[in-house]
Amino acid sequence: MARTADLSGTGPGPAGAPGPGAGADRPRLWSELAIVLICYFAYEFIRNLVPTERALALQHGHELLNAESKGGVDVEYSLNRLFVDHAWLAVPANYFYSTMIFVMTIGVLVWLYWRRPAAYRVYRTALFFLTLIGLLGFWLYPLAPPRMLAGFTDTVITFGTWGIYTTGPTASVSNQYAAMPSMHTAWSLWCAAAIIAVARRRWVVVLAALYPVATILVIMGTANHYLLDAVGGVTVAALGLVLAYGGARVLVPWFRRSPARESPYGWPGPRL
Repeated sequence: MARTADLSGTGPGPAGAPGPGAGADRPRLWSELAIVLICYFAYEFIRNLVPTERALALQHGHELLNAESKGGVDVEYSLNRLFVDHAWLAVPANYFYSTMIFVMTIGVLVWLYWRRPAAYRVYRTALFFLTLIGLLGFWLYPLAPPRMLAGFTDTVITFGTWGIYTTGPTASVSNQYAAMPSMHTAWSLWCAAAIIAVARRRWVVVLAALYPVATILVIMGTANHYLLDAVGGVTVAALGLVLAYGGARVLVPWFRRSPARESPYGWPGPRL
């Protein structure tokens, strides 16, 4: 069955039924803003409380590279050299890394709230779950990013790009050893899943799917993450989405009343 709603949030559902956003109860704006802001600042605060054990974090970095090398998937160095040798790749990638994750995540969250309030509830909850799981990963496995290891080049320092926590004032307020899992990967996958869930236009689906792919290439090319960090991010995103979907299945009564009734995700019934 074709997707039942377009990206504008106004498309009809099956048999002329209204789209999933029509008539849905939208959560109160101020309460949602308060929740999002509290969670964001709590995330930053807790993230920076993670023990900064430099020696252990560097050891973990070398262990990850060795494991990837044995598996033949140690692509970070080659990507980093490609970016360093081509400023036209490195500079946009630096700004992509420092800004897109916030612009896209906030943008998708706001768009869902305004155009798809039923889907918003599910994906907002998924975002909270996956972020909490990511924080647990930071605590359990402090990890130095590749740019701190010999042989890698920090593209931000090399090209003087503003906005990423590497050196200077921003480095002093950001935990440099919170690399596993890659939250850039997790949040970009969340964005893609949310958009694809309610999009009908093929070009929108394609762009949404390409966003996490570009993110993974950027985090490795700028020497901010390992491939296994990205794998960790994929895992975290999947867990967060599954937990949120599971909660919706239990708490939203229409899932059990009528399998043909449109779900809050933008398709008829859950599709994991």
